Amino acid sequence: MQKKKKKEPAPWRAGILDHHKRGGLTQKQMGDISPQVRKEVRERSKGICELRLKCTGARAVQQAHITGRKQLTHKTTAEDLRDACVACHIYIDETPEGIRYKRQLREGA
Repeated sequence: MQKKKKKEPAPWRAGILDHHKRGGLTQKQMGDISPQVRKEVRERSKGICELRLKCTGARAVQQAHITGRKQLTHKTTAEDLRDACVACHIYIDETPEGIRYKRQLREGA
């Protein structure tokens, strides 16, 4: 199956949307966790849940954003993340008490 050739825009349309090109990173790109940042967080926590809200130091299998993706103004850093077990991650993302706790972490960090 051959790809269709992309049609050239009409001469009067050339350059009409040049000012609409995205200049920076998208929120998703800023929220993505790079392998280097992931490793840094894992070394800091030694593989144990850093939150310990619903556990007593269970094995960390996820990394929770303390600063939500929608609030990020920069690429995700190790300070924006905490290693967490599944129970603690769900707690801070989905319960009012957990969301308040996350806000306290963000303001204190």
